[in-house]
Amino acid sequence: MTTSPSDPPADAADAAEATDAGDDAAVETTDHLAAFAAGLADRLGALGHSTDNGTVHIQVAPESWVESVVAAREDLPFFSWLSAIDWSREVEVGEPAENAAALEERFEVMCRLSSVTSADAAILVTTLPHDAPSLPTLTGFIAGAAWHEREAAEMFGIDFPGHPNLIHLYLPDSFEGNPLLKSYPLLSREVKPWPGIVDVEGMPSTENVEAEALAAAQEEEAE
Repeated sequence: MTTSPSDPPADAADAAEATDAGDDAAVETTDHLAAFAAGLADRLGALGHSTDNGTVHIQVAPESWVESVVAAREDLPFFSWLSAIDWSREVEVGEPAENAAALEERFEVMCRLSSVTSADAAILVTTLPHDAPSLPTLTGFIAGAAWHEREAAEMFGIDFPGHPNLIHLYLPDSFEGNPLLKSYPLLSREVKPWPGIVDVEGMPSTENVEAEALAAAQEEEAE
């Protein structure tokens, strides 16, 4: 088979075709995410939704938290995790948020649910007041949420009314404070300011000291 000088090389044509196919797949995925997020948000009566960075976020009101999670599980039955974010102006560790003075202090509680038959997944998000964060427990419907709510209570100070055993998960009962609050001072940073100096021990020597000493002794004997 002959080709004219104007024909692109076969590998270039294949690459272009693969690129086009990849672009089409990316557009199809983006369209699916947008449609899925909009449909789920509408069904839940959500406050809003987004698909930033390819992740579906559904914003719901705290008073409809349990109802929304239970309803979402009709399509997304697998509970992955529950956690929180502390949006605080007071920061003891790391850098403060940009324009911190205008920051609305709050907690965000997040719960990720996913399908067991497709790649569909969503993170349900609700906002709690920073001074008295409280959210009804999910444990009446998701037994596995018990561990995650205990962790959020211990680390952030969020209350989960109705939880059957909201005790410390990691720390001693006598421990005071919530270590994942941005306002919580870390003792290590009191001693060594952020970001600190990483203490790294030197690598072990690769020299065979005993063999070198033996060789030196043998040379002395030979002389």
